[in-house]
Amino acid sequence: MDYRQLKEDLIAYSKEIGIDKIGFTTADPFGELKNRLIRQQELGYQSGFEEPVIEKRTNPALLLEKPRSIIAIALAYPSKMSVRVESKKGARRGIFARASWGLDYHHILRDKLAKLEAFLAERVPGARLKSMVDTGELADRAVAERAGIGWSGKNCSIITPEFGSYVYLGEMITSIPFEPDMPMEDKCGTCTKCLDACPTGALVQGGQLNAQRCIAFLTQTKGFIPEEFRDKIGNRIYGCDSCQTACPENKGRDYHFHQEMEPDPETAKPLLKPILTISNRDFKERFGKVAGSWRGKKPIQRNAIIALAHFKDETAVEDLKEVVEKDPRPVMRGTAAWALGKIGGADASFILEKARAVEKDADVLAEIEKGISMIEE
Repeated sequence: MDYRQLKEDLIAYSKEIGIDKIGFTTADPFGELKNRLIRQQELGYQSGFEEPVIEKRTNPALLLEKPRSIIAIALAYPSKMSVRVESKKGARRGIFARASWGLDYHHILRDKLAKLEAFLAERVPGARLKSMVDTGELADRAVAERAGIGWSGKNCSIITPEFGSYVYLGEMITSIPFEPDMPMEDKCGTCTKCLDACPTGALVQGGQLNAQRCIAFLTQTKGFIPEEFRDKIGNRIYGCDSCQTACPENKGRDYHFHQEMEPDPETAKPLLKPILTISNRDFKERFGKVAGSWRGKKPIQRNAIIALAHFKDETAVEDLKEVVEKDPRPVMRGTAAWALGKIGGADASFILEKARAVEKDADVLAEIEKGISMIEE
């Protein structure tokens, strides 16, 4: 078979089905990545959401029998909303990171990869193929870097010359011996704008992230967010774009190639107060189709409380009172108590004093004390 022609045909087909960039690399193990991941593990910098077995993340042969190549794909997503909604006094809004605008990208990329699989299965009967997006074992960025999609930026994102880092990534391991593409030259140079912009110092150095300090990670956890990070979260209710928006390569980048990626502004930048009492059913109906809903409503509600504290929204005191007094979840009650302390005022003080007299949970009591002390200062 003429694999060079097959590659050209596949590239042409990828454009037909709306893949913005495609690259090819070998199925060799990712040796340098393995060493970095071991070091990350030793330092405690991992998020815990990753595939725990490093060998699976770095050796394609453990995922597909006798692999010969890996195909990497990238789809560009919007960085600006076509229709904007404003956050106003008494009607404050939170914000989802750009990667969670529009339909969940996992579904979009899996559909594209499934079409590539069908194309290859017809042309190469018996070909072994295994696709994955984000939650798969392989590290998407390492594959994309080696396949020439872009270079790995200091902000730990793949940066493409065409679309900046506003791209979703996916890959397919194959038994087909496609000729590999050349990796791209790193163009970050001496720039450190992403490191300087990181609100929590999670970017330890260029290309090294301490996920435990990363706002994108913290907004997806389910417990109490450590107090040192709460003020830095601002009104982010899912994810963080600071290291992307600071990147000079992203200046002026805004692509609207895919209708399914277009954000509904009321979902991407929702009103905060209604989130506090949203039912499971309404949450699923409202946010279930976006990537930021994958951990359920609890992290989003907790982050909405922190965002109301960020705005010092006095109109939310009654809403937070309901959470402190009636929510069965300690994380919600405690975070709301802290938020009341940040907002301050006589009403907040009265609510916290009353809650202190009846609260039984030690963690919530500690947050109530923090809230009271902030008001007394």
